[in-house]
Amino acid sequence: MTEATPLQTGATIGILGGGQLGRMLSVAASRLGLRAHIYDPSPQPPAGEVAAKVTTAAWDDTVALRAFAAAVDVITYEFENIPTATLDLLDPLRPIRPGRLALAVSQDRVTEKEFLHGLGLSVAPFAPVNSLDDLNAALDSIPAPGILKTRRMGYDGKGQARIMDAADAPDAWAAMADAPAVLEGFISFSHEVSVIVARGLNGEVACYDPGENVHDGGILRTTTVPARLSTAQRTDAVILAGRIANALDYVGVMGVELFVTSRGLIVNEIAPRVHNSGHWTQNGCAVDQFEQHIRAVAGWPLGDGGRYADVVMENLIGDDMDRVPALAREANVALHLYGKPERRAGRKMGHANRIVAAKG
Repeated sequence: MTEATPLQTGATIGILGGGQLGRMLSVAASRLGLRAHIYDPSPQPPAGEVAAKVTTAAWDDTVALRAFAAAVDVITYEFENIPTATLDLLDPLRPIRPGRLALAVSQDRVTEKEFLHGLGLSVAPFAPVNSLDDLNAALDSIPAPGILKTRRMGYDGKGQARIMDAADAPDAWAAMADAPAVLEGFISFSHEVSVIVARGLNGEVACYDPGENVHDGGILRTTTVPARLSTAQRTDAVILAGRIANALDYVGVMGVELFVTSRGLIVNEIAPRVHNSGHWTQNGCAVDQFEQHIRAVAGWPLGDGGRYADVVMENLIGDDMDRVPALAREANVALHLYGKPERRAGRKMGHANRIVAAKG
């Protein structure tokens, strides 16, 4: 396959990571007549139940990585914190989509904010922090309240510490365990929304309607579509997401999280992959975010992401699984369960898409 040649049916898409996103990407690939090959260190990843093939090996297993690359036609990923050395080995062997720039930007919160600021987009006030002295100095220019985050590897509220007063600085820095961090000033916002944007190999861009997100304990609880936005705000959100995708020469689906404020839209973060807040598309659109991503990385035309229904997506977390029988009886609810054998507090076990109304 050349850089510009679309994959033919029967071709294989390699997916780094075998969690629920990899699972749903594998299902989408199979609907298009493509095969999914998962690479994951875990012996029983959720995606393994539905993918055509699974390689179980460590991220630094060079023999397994080379064999994986030889068995696939293109490589994508379901999470952004893939070791750089893994990508260095795979990059010369097969196309990686989205490309390395998107990963380099999103893997480091400071790099990400500098990139977004360089595009002329609004972000929260921030300062790099590498020591307690750095943190105390940063709090002089970005007064509390704020939040200290590790620069890398944080998700679902992990790797974060709130600072409500300067006296909280020592405990917040201790929580980072000496990892490089970033101080972010609090933003006064009415609500958070996210845009799921796709960009094809030929530069074609398609956006889904923005969804409104509600978090609990740092974990996404619900996404409601349509979001509470004016026509101008909705247009701005979509244009902003497209600008980011174009600047990264992106190929695939990306999630862009935004704060809605009285001063306009502020970018919270970007995720270079299919995104939890885009799960509503599975039951609100003819082509969902997972198929859209597969289309993009396979070099196919993007599908129509138009919404035909109002949807509320609810994550099923930990003991929410006790509600599955009742949800299964509820009209207009579609269940998407991830097949994880062990439930834990804070662990995403599935989600439910509730169709609220057909789009009129």
